[in-house]
Amino acid sequence: MSTVKPTNYSALYTLIGVFFFWGFIAASNGVFIPFCKSKFELSQFQSQLIDSAFYFAYYIGAFLLFLFSVIGKKDLLNSWGFKNGIVYGLMVSVVGAFAMYPALATNSFAFILASLFIIGLGFSLQQTAAQPLAISLGDESTGANRLNLAGGINSFGTTVGPIIFALALLGTTHLDESLIKGLSLSTVQWLYIFIGFAFLAAALLFKFSKKLPNERSDAAIDNEVKATSIMSLISIILVVVLAFIFIQNTGGPVSKTSKTGLYLLLTGIGALVIGLLTANTLAKKNGNGWGALKYPQLVLGMIAIFAYVGTEVTIQSNLGEYVKHIDFMDFLTLNPGINFEKFKILLSENKVNGFWTALTPMLISLYWGSLMIGRWAGAVSVFNLKSKVRKTALIIVPYFAFLVILFSNMVAGVSWEHIRLMLPYAVVILIQIFGFYLGQEKPAKTLMIFGILGIAAMLLGMYSTGSISIFAFVSGGLFCSVMWPVIFSLSLQGLGKFTSQGSAFLIMMILGGAFLPPLQGKIADLFNISVSYWVPVIGFFYLTLFAFLVKGILRKQNIEI
Repeated sequence: MSTVKPTNYSALYTLIGVFFFWGFIAASNGVFIPFCKSKFELSQFQSQLIDSAFYFAYYIGAFLLFLFSVIGKKDLLNSWGFKNGIVYGLMVSVVGAFAMYPALATNSFAFILASLFIIGLGFSLQQTAAQPLAISLGDESTGANRLNLAGGINSFGTTVGPIIFALALLGTTHLDESLIKGLSLSTVQWLYIFIGFAFLAAALLFKFSKKLPNERSDAAIDNEVKATSIMSLISIILVVVLAFIFIQNTGGPVSKTSKTGLYLLLTGIGALVIGLLTANTLAKKNGNGWGALKYPQLVLGMIAIFAYVGTEVTIQSNLGEYVKHIDFMDFLTLNPGINFEKFKILLSENKVNGFWTALTPMLISLYWGSLMIGRWAGAVSVFNLKSKVRKTALIIVPYFAFLVILFSNMVAGVSWEHIRLMLPYAVVILIQIFGFYLGQEKPAKTLMIFGILGIAAMLLGMYSTGSISIFAFVSGGLFCSVMWPVIFSLSLQGLGKFTSQGSAFLIMMILGGAFLPPLQGKIADLFNISVSYWVPVIGFFYLTLFAFLVKGILRKQNIEI
């Protein structure tokens, strides 16, 4: 009779604190971007390099782990132990957070990007170690439950992060450009010093916690020479492309109409896609040495993770710029209970360029909170509930998560007059619930439905105005919410002994967050911010296409999903 391994709850609660950190910092970039744009007088393209620095670090961190593991012929992270891996990652992030102090003191945008890169490098190591550690803290059969709990806490961090970050920066949730330009950078410096000490405290807690096991494995790994070579070549091209972009756009004023950045970004994306597809094509003739890259579901899944992360990040990263062009009167006419004169006075007193600009942190919070809504709803299927109870939970859980978002904003000091503007979003949540029912808990079908809904939402946002446009773009978070685990599970089907390598390759594709936001920013500079949202339209389109293709690919391999 097999025994069920009990869950180490005290260790699990310590671990999920790190998941909160990731969400908090990643979502706070959505507020930091318009802050830096105003403070350093950047173009929209230049402001998006904040995302590029942060998310490219994830790719570099994962690639270096892969490369050193291949050279050493054993999984480097496993040999350290997952607990130590998190500690080392936290210490790297400490260096990055503390580096923000001199970066801001010297008013150097390049130094700021370098500091964010170091923070992201630490996050890459932490995230790679934390996923398997969460599974090891109990019975393997309940590992998905622990990851869902951690993911829910991560989403809570993304929800409150923008609000808390804005309050810490400005003492208000209103991103008033006159306030930003008059802000002493010492406020931001001390904020990152605090974050650095929080990382340090977490590292010490992990290091000396006797309750946290240091799981490890010294299993040897194969050196798949062809896979290593193609990934190294792609990485060199990506490093060169982004190095040129950073050097060109941090050394002084750059014309908004310059198309150099656009060509470089398209070159990097093209090199990645063509390189991966070429590798898979060659592997069909002779699979020796190609490792996980010989599986088409993985290669297409890597591009899907690239598109998903890039789409998820770019929607909110450019939202702060988009809301400057929205007429708040279009929204107020849909809310007859609103006091028009009060909001006109509010608009005048804040001296903001557009009513919605004042609410940017709350909108970004609602966007990331939308991911929390979807993930909490998606977690319902994990539990062994009766059919009627599960269907009821699919309705109740999303609205409970929505209330958590509203309550978090109230606690953060956002006025009820502003929060009530978000209430009509409850109608949008119904669309996602309907999508869950249509998906019937089938991963490929669910991904296809949510991809189509994402395309529709972006197009509606581009060709409408006021609250309809804003809610359409924000709803992108609802439709992105369940894509990560679905893409992961579909991509790893049938990989066998190459599952671990395939998982590492998928994590590298967080790289999408480094390329799509600046691509959208450059299109916004060359044309306009509304047109730039064709970038997430294309992202959602590919995700829909992947859902369609992968089903057929797995069926040919006699794999039922």
